[in-house]
Amino acid sequence: MQDDDLSYSLSPLETFGIDVRSMRTGRKITLDALGKAVGYSAAYVSKVERALLVPSERFAVGCDRAFGTGTMLARQRVRAVEGDDPTWFEPYTEQERKAVRILNYSTLFVPGLFQTPEYARAVYRASVPRLTAAAIEARLVARMRRHEVLERENPPELWVVLYEACLRTCVGSREVMAAQLDRLLQEAEAPNVTLQLVPSDVVPASSAAFTLLVFDGSHTVLHVEGPQGGRPLETPRIVKRALAIFDRLRAEALGHDASVARIREIHKEYAP
Repeated sequence: MQDDDLSYSLSPLETFGIDVRSMRTGRKITLDALGKAVGYSAAYVSKVERALLVPSERFAVGCDRAFGTGTMLARQRVRAVEGDDPTWFEPYTEQERKAVRILNYSTLFVPGLFQTPEYARAVYRASVPRLTAAAIEARLVARMRRHEVLERENPPELWVVLYEACLRTCVGSREVMAAQLDRLLQEAEAPNVTLQLVPSDVVPASSAAFTLLVFDGSHTVLHVEGPQGGRPLETPRIVKRALAIFDRLRAEALGHDASVARIREIHKEYAP
């Protein structure tokens, strides 16, 4: 219901709003009339259509009833609110939930699995400045839900190598960074987590961030991100090279305990 050349840049929340507006105007229903039909004000409807407000379940169900669309909008709302990742990222989150080992190398930002809501919100505001506040909040829901993979009974083994710049880049504010480093230190205590820090005076084996997802049967997928989004790579030669680079990064980094100690030192620089 939206122009094909624009759909790639729209979040699911924005798409939901456009679809509601298209169905409303196609049926010649005014904002006020739709609001009365679903039990909300015309201003509420307008904000949903412009992705300035996360729609309630009652609103989506009411729109389905008013438009005669079954449960289409209610289901679309669930995807928009609970799974509001960019389209290119959805396959990665699916694979992340199934992996038995996650090997992550980050160069600039703390990995998404460890991010606090305040830190993630600041990253979104800086990296996608045109996102509406409601769209950012919807993406935050999806990002925070990713942590569930580490909370299950048999979580994957998580090995994270951070370049020190991840901790030196002040995202949001000093208070946000202090809370983020607190979270990082807490996560490092989990028995399935190994955390290593590559000091800033070391030239790392890679300047690009990447993640390797390892599945049962030794099947491994490499995930890299760029300006146009991310994509999985499964070519054995490419995956083998990425594994070798990750091994070199681990060798260059401080050990787990020494890395935790260094993070504690850096935390003092942000703490009030």
